[in-house]
Amino acid sequence: MVSNKMQSSLDDLVQYTQLFKPVATIFQGTVFPFLIIYPVVFYSWIFVYGFEENFEAGFVTVAVIAVIQILICLCCYWSVHIQCFLSCSAVKDPLQAEIVKVVPTSNNGFSEIVRLHHTKSTKRGSLNPDIWFMFQKSKYIYDWEKKIFHTIEFPTNKTYEEYMESKGFCDDEAIELAEKEFSKNDMVMVVPEFMELFKERATAPFFVFQVFCVALWCLDKYWYYSIFTLVMLVMFECTLVQQQLRNMAEIRKMGNKPYNINVYRNRRWRQIMSDQLLPGDIVSLTRSANDNLVPCDIALLRGSCIVDESMLTGESVPQMKEAIENEKNHSQTLDPEGAGKLHTLFGGTKIVQHSSPSKNVSSGLKAPDNGCIGYVIRNGFNTSQGKLLRTILFGVKRVTANNLETFGFILFLLIFAIAAAAYVWIKGCEDPERNRYKLFLECTLILTSVVPPELPIELSLAVNTSLLSLSKLAVFCTEPFRIPFAGKVEICCFDKTGTLTSDNLVVEGVAGIGDHKDATVIPLSEAPIETIQVLASCHSLVQLEDGLVGDPLEKATLKAAEWNLTKGDAVVPKKGKSPGLKIVHRNHFASALKRMSVIAGYQVNERGFLENHYISSVKGAPETIKTMLKEVPSHYDHVYLTLSRRGARVLALGYRNLGKLSSQELRELAREDIESDLTFVGFVIISCPLKSDSKKAIAEIVNASHAVAMITGDNPLTACHVAKELKFTQKVEMLILTEENGIWGWKSIDETFNMPLQPFKTSKGLTSKFDLCITGEGLSFLNEYHNKFLIDLMPHIKVYARFAPKQKEFVILTLKSLGYVTLMCGDGTNDVGALKHADVGVAILANAPERPRERVREERSQEVEPRRPPANRAEARQATRDDTTARLRHVIRQMEEEEHLQLVRLGDASVAAPFTSRLSSILCICHIIKQGRCTLVTTLQMFKILALNALILAYSQSVLYIDGIKFSDTQATLQSLLLASCFLFISRSKPLKHLSKQRPLPNIFNVYTIITVLTQFMVHFLCLIYLVHEATIRSPGRDPKPKLDMDLADDEERQFSPDLLNSTVYIISMALQISTFAINYRGEPFMEGLRDNKPLLYSIVVSGGVVLALAAGIFPDLSNMFEIVYFPPDYRLVLVQVLIADMVFAYLVDRLCLWLFGESRH
Repeated sequence: MVSNKMQSSLDDLVQYTQLFKPVATIFQGTVFPFLIIYPVVFYSWIFVYGFEENFEAGFVTVAVIAVIQILICLCCYWSVHIQCFLSCSAVKDPLQAEIVKVVPTSNNGFSEIVRLHHTKSTKRGSLNPDIWFMFQKSKYIYDWEKKIFHTIEFPTNKTYEEYMESKGFCDDEAIELAEKEFSKNDMVMVVPEFMELFKERATAPFFVFQVFCVALWCLDKYWYYSIFTLVMLVMFECTLVQQQLRNMAEIRKMGNKPYNINVYRNRRWRQIMSDQLLPGDIVSLTRSANDNLVPCDIALLRGSCIVDESMLTGESVPQMKEAIENEKNHSQTLDPEGAGKLHTLFGGTKIVQHSSPSKNVSSGLKAPDNGCIGYVIRNGFNTSQGKLLRTILFGVKRVTANNLETFGFILFLLIFAIAAAAYVWIKGCEDPERNRYKLFLECTLILTSVVPPELPIELSLAVNTSLLSLSKLAVFCTEPFRIPFAGKVEICCFDKTGTLTSDNLVVEGVAGIGDHKDATVIPLSEAPIETIQVLASCHSLVQLEDGLVGDPLEKATLKAAEWNLTKGDAVVPKKGKSPGLKIVHRNHFASALKRMSVIAGYQVNERGFLENHYISSVKGAPETIKTMLKEVPSHYDHVYLTLSRRGARVLALGYRNLGKLSSQELRELAREDIESDLTFVGFVIISCPLKSDSKKAIAEIVNASHAVAMITGDNPLTACHVAKELKFTQKVEMLILTEENGIWGWKSIDETFNMPLQPFKTSKGLTSKFDLCITGEGLSFLNEYHNKFLIDLMPHIKVYARFAPKQKEFVILTLKSLGYVTLMCGDGTNDVGALKHADVGVAILANAPERPRERVREERSQEVEPRRPPANRAEARQATRDDTTARLRHVIRQMEEEEHLQLVRLGDASVAAPFTSRLSSILCICHIIKQGRCTLVTTLQMFKILALNALILAYSQSVLYIDGIKFSDTQATLQSLLLASCFLFISRSKPLKHLSKQRPLPNIFNVYTIITVLTQFMVHFLCLIYLVHEATIRSPGRDPKPKLDMDLADDEERQFSPDLLNSTVYIISMALQISTFAINYRGEPFMEGLRDNKPLLYSIVVSGGVVLALAAGIFPDLSNMFEIVYFPPDYRLVLVQVLIADMVFAYLVDRLCLWLFGESRH
């Protein structure tokens, strides 16, 4: 039997699965209990308590139960887990199960309930059926032996021999079986219907909450305005759905378009459509015509290709792909993501050039179109391109801030709302005449107005504003929920080559040859011919129609050597008598081997005959080449170490004359033979100048209290030099972890200073005095033997040098596990793992411009529509929400204008990272952190302001409402207008030009936020109570039991007569709202201060002036307009003093809380 719940993660995508069988509708948790509850309630209402006598109570009870049932049904819709609990029964046997609950790993989409399929087994002789399900376009099949589900196993890890011997599918039965197992090479994305998407949005918890509020307002006789609100909400959601549909249609275009391709099936070549391909097919590939892309992931068996992979990795340098048949060792297995990358063509990439397989090989297939022969290893959504599309389709969470914190915040506010509602209920019940139904309605209205319905809108606005700003700065983001993380970043890690240093390499010359025993660099024009031959032949460059393509470093060396490459892989000197060289065989550069080698041939005229002579030329890291030399010069180490310390890139060159060889002998030469007994012909010195913005950006990041580290595959000495130049290192001495005679220890860069591995009792002694650098080998050693010491050092190491891609990933994962929020910035190819795992991964596309092209933009002036004053209290309450909606419409319009910018296209986003910069400058890191901080702080201050407003509202709607204090409709309108305009200007605040030294608080729930909200509320509360008390003393003739709104008969009009108490409370509630905005606007050091945010400043100053003028009674006409009564002079003085005191004390307590618990203490 299958274990009901498999806790261990199945793969990168699925956390666990659970099997279920649906229950009959009548027995489901959403129906069965209510079949008992409703009859009981109706029986009690009609026969026990009496229908007429308790009409209101009965009606309220039934309404509450109906709302609970609707809520439970919605919970099933919102949560897969609740749905399984209430409407399914768990089963152990996969044969009985009909559905399966699939829970994905974090940030990989949402849990789903999917159908379980039972089909005839595709394995011969298997008695058990195939049990499988589809989740996020991936097929998971049940393994009867291991009792778990797993993804289909594609033929990606066979030996080279198995691939070479494959003859494709031999009969229709095999094709049919493969089609059942793997399904076709479809990449069809179904764009859902409008109604389907709208239903999903309309059932979102907050939307339901807003509809519920509208329904309540309708019951309160304010139906006209409520319907208007509902229409606005629905229109807003429709606009979002339209946008989503457009985005999906755009993503749909990213899939490959099918075209005719030659495939070897049933022992002959035939043409089929590329979407019919199956893993195991043998296909013929030619240069991509009409923009036809490689249809799926294919292992290259024969022939060679040059492929443009920029749409997958963002790497603009075309890659060489070699055939498996050229490999010497055919017993090794293919690893498409590792060393086998050289033999793998990835789906979605473009073949720029192909070389047909050599004619002389009798074995192996030959295609009718003379293309390269390949073996399909993965198809459909399981290819590299498919995985990227799946990330874009499913991996992206909705644009929201931290949902758990938002929920906690609402619960915090709800406590006060419930207290206020309870007060109204208890006080209201003291009068036996009072209508209970209207009282209950009033209490629910208090609950709904305390939790602000505009909260989700406010939160997503902050993130959306950042998304737009980043896209204008040429930074694209596939996972918007990561933007607030950028505000919390603690450690920033950078790759060196291509990220900090530019790709415009300068070849300075060669060193270490002839009489030059010191580190003198001589120009290439003076170098011996052997050195030049190695430089001219040992590379992976290719000549295409549109010029030379390949690694910028190799382009620079070939150009400096003054040789040309022809289309037939031959290199000839531009001038001079040296014979041209034909490249016969390449052993490509591998980061694990740190070297590359080439066999090249040249023709020599011997007694009138042209003879072919061969040489092997090798280049690589100096420490690797050292072991391959016939004899190592005495000055070898001294020269390369001295030059590395200067920050130059040093490659050692080796040469060996192989003499005459037959083609058979050539084929049998192993890589080890080519790369041994070499003659040393010098070091080539290449300097990588820093990018123009690197210094400025790093200085800003370090100044902003972020730790910085460099993770590179380059030499430790070169890396340390760059780190010193960019001021990664602040201390006097930098130590490198090195091994001598089997003993590991710390050594200074100039080797004048040595220390044992653990020189102090604690690691702190070491990290406080020195900057540290470790190599990949050092990491492996420490990880194995001194793990705790390594973990203590990790956050303080400044340079990680000679690191393989997997080790880069290890660094990021370790830092994350230690609780640091990490940012990784690299150039999309070898940094993929690290970029994916970092909290904020930023891929900088290689060979992109450093600065954007200037764009001229016309700004449209916004016309403000005149408003109609609302007719009653609900309208006033509503004006704020309308303003929010109007603001959202504006943002949506803006997003539509920017749509070509905001939507991430393939090639814009590299597979590598959630953030991709289209510019090659690392200034984008500063932009991302600025926007992250701005979003974080905006959300935080929104929460503070909404919380304070909600608390003040709870008090005024309960205690003051029962005392008969109310506002006129004009007053309420003016107040809500003020509130809406302040909110509008707050969410538009922009980040400052420079990052501040302080970092913002990372969470909503922190001591500072909670204490400042409560203490400010206490200050406002005391002032309010004091003024109400003062005004009551001065209003002797006031009715102690005023008639409330809810006591009015249905046909009675609401009367408003201004008195001292009403006017006082109105003035102070206006003043409280203004001071809330003025005091809690965070501003500097994270975003524009109040002085720079002019619209907000003006709205606060003007409203503040109006309130003071009303309190002081300066303009009688203004007081009449606001329906404010005349204040006696002594009371006027008290009122103005209290208002000023309230503002001052609220400001002081907030600043005191900030000083005690704010960012500086964090």
